[in-house]
Amino acid sequence: MKQALAALNKLADGIAISANAVGTLVVLALVMVVNYDMGARNLFNAPFNGAVEVVQFSMVLIVFLQLPDVVRVNRLTRSDGFLTVVGGRRPGLARWLRRAINLISAIFMTLIAITIFPEFLKMWETGDFFGIPGVFTAPWWPVKLTIFASAVLAALIFALKVVGASPDEATHAPGQEDAA
Repeated sequence: MKQALAALNKLADGIAISANAVGTLVVLALVMVVNYDMGARNLFNAPFNGAVEVVQFSMVLIVFLQLPDVVRVNRLTRSDGFLTVVGGRRPGLARWLRRAINLISAIFMTLIAITIFPEFLKMWETGDFFGIPGVFTAPWWPVKLTIFASAVLAALIFALKVVGASPDEATHAPGQEDAA
């Protein structure tokens, strides 16, 4: 069972790292779009039609593509001050609290996935789009699919932390390293 959990953890980590890399590429593409729009607008009085829509679309993609890796490396914004203080005095309690927080987080990510999946299916079937017809349009379904996949992966990573398959905060305080 431990080997299966370790393999699942390794797979989830690899997917999270890959999604983060794709999110970084989206950031670079967004920088190019904004720079092109500014240059074309100022030099040729010909702005990039749909720049606002591309920025909106990209922001959601960036956040949700990078979320699982942020969870994986324990960089999700939260206050660990209390857990650090408790961990110094009562490490067992701190481990239990971290696992409880990870369990609640896994539940919330699962709820997000359950909520967004029907929206993805609807957008896939209807071909619904956003933007201005004749200027710039894009389908909604890739955004909904990205949110769904990200929430599922983040829930899995949180769950792996709960069962201790992830060698991180399930057994260690933030910033604490094993003695060599």
